[in-house]
Amino acid sequence: MVALRIEEARQRTRRIMRRRALGVRQLRVVTEVLPRVRKDTLPEQSDYRDTGCELSASCLRCPLAQCQYDVPERQRRRVRLDARDREIALLRERHGAPIDMLASYYGLTRRTVFHVLAQQRGAKESRDDTTRIEDGR
Repeated sequence: MVALRIEEARQRTRRIMRRRALGVRQLRVVTEVLPRVRKDTLPEQSDYRDTGCELSASCLRCPLAQCQYDVPERQRRRVRLDARDREIALLRERHGAPIDMLASYYGLTRRTVFHVLAQQRGAKESRDDTTRIEDGR
């Protein structure tokens, strides 16, 4: 049994020596597991200045409950576009603003203005349906 182990060790040593002679590096298997690093950690030795934003000069003195930059860009964009779309629908509905004027003012095409108006009509109808259900009509 001991002779068998010694022979295995010699063969392993020969294989390693052959690999080294051929220029093949031997790979080591790492058995120790490193502790997991949090995803939100910041790199060390970096300068993080509190520059604030257009609402506040300093993030530490900001009046908002949640930072505007904590919200994903696509969600912020959706909020801006929803406000624009409601405004377009209001101008068209209450003041009868022409499509061409709305398109040029907001920098949109006529087709986009019609699309926005159709979306707002659908949203208004769904809000009205919800209100009727809540009122029990």
